Amino acid sequence: MTEPEAVAMAELAKSNPFDYCLALHTQGEEFYWGYEGHETQESAEIAKEFEMKSGYKAVRYVDSHGGYKDWFLQEFKRPAFTIELGKGINPLPLSQFDNILKKVEGIFFTILSK
Repeated sequence: MTEPEAVAMAELAKSNPFDYCLALHTQGEEFYWGYEGHETQESAEIAKEFEMKSGYKAVRYVDSHGGYKDWFLQEFKRPAFTIELGKGINPLPLSQFDNILKKVEGIFFTILSK
């Protein structure tokens, strides 16, 4: 929690009882749902649904530490996901927007139905 934006996000999560966390990023067409065993069984079930509805690859563990999803999982023991939208150069071209939206809609509708 060294950056002001990280502190603000942590304070937001601590002051609101969020059931889930979706951290949106823009590179990879996959999503990460685990962190050092802090993920729940519900996380695994949601990950299967996300994968099926979006076509994005579900990745339980990745050799990365300190992301918002990781912190949320450790802090609250509730499902959290880092979703990597699109693929290519950054910033992603606007021409990918419709395709990304189509894929991520399934994720959004899934989590909203929980």
